[in-house]
Amino acid sequence: MIDGQPYRHLGEPRPVSGEPTIVCVADHASNHVPEDIELGIAPELLDQHVAIDIGVAGVATRMARRHSIPAHLATVSRLVCDLHREEDHPGVVPEKSDGYLIPGNIGADIEARLARFHRPYHAALKEWLEAAQPDLIVSLHSFTPRMASTDEARPWDVSLLWNTDDRAARHAIRFLRDEGLNVGENEPYSGAELNATMNRHAEAHGRPYCFFEIRQDHITTRVQQSRWADMLSDVVGRVALALS
Repeated sequence: MIDGQPYRHLGEPRPVSGEPTIVCVADHASNHVPEDIELGIAPELLDQHVAIDIGVAGVATRMARRHSIPAHLATVSRLVCDLHREEDHPGVVPEKSDGYLIPGNIGADIEARLARFHRPYHAALKEWLEAAQPDLIVSLHSFTPRMASTDEARPWDVSLLWNTDDRAARHAIRFLRDEGLNVGENEPYSGAELNATMNRHAEAHGRPYCFFEIRQDHITTRVQQSRWADMLSDVVGRVALALS
């Protein structure tokens, strides 16, 4: 965490005349656990998908630095407080994740976690977006190729999620399929059921967005992250123009 805040910014939105303003949001970009919070889990779990969206920080960083798409990134693990959940969601401070028990969260002070992590993160995001007035929001997530608890195979290379607003997603799906990718639609779960951050900061304000779920084994290395940053930056640029 930076200065005790559960978020950090890479770049700042600078509207350019004639060009769309695009920003990126990554709710699960960190596996950081503050020293005063004991989760009671094996340390190696912090490098797995239950604690962080693997590869997302690398992709977002390259999109910000190489393609001028500034980013709002979480700086705390989803196991401490899941910023991509509503405050009253039972998993906002998860006691289990993909079959793993999180003992330190059983009986945790949820209100304290919300006040320390969830509310500052979303208050800052709200202010940042209001200042930026983006033409398109990119929400970056990644998914594990196979769930440990269900042994469920997930074959998609990338998927687009949405709740009720699919304006941007439809364009992105077409552009990504033109790249020869296996593109899911509301997979491996539906945005109608889990779309907390974009429901709050995009759909509630009529802001178009692309909610990407990238398969984690595609973005584990720097080379892969660079490739996906280049590809997604090109895709969202075309989506923003298609929407204008």
